[in-house]
Amino acid sequence: MAPRQIKMPVKDTSENEVEEVFSQRKRPEAGRYLLQVDRQTKGSYQTPEAAQTVALVIKTGHPIVQVSIYDSVDCVSTMVEAPAAAS
Repeated sequence: MAPRQIKMPVKDTSENEVEEVFSQRKRPEAGRYLLQVDRQTKGSYQTPEAAQTVALVIKTGHPIVQVSIYDSVDCVSTMVEAPAAAS
């Protein structure tokens, strides 16, 4: 019996882009300010105001959880408190 030759597909080398595959352990960080809920990072934001807005929405909806904003450049974590209820 004669051996069969297998042709491998030719890869297109015209693109120079390299895609980096992110796993659950390493996620892409897009912003400086990281939103953390119960010490788990849930998102990143470019400005502290955007992170604070989202943190307040989470904290008002779920007052028991611990919500903080971590500044990855200055290495400072700020706790977010629930707004006082107006009477």
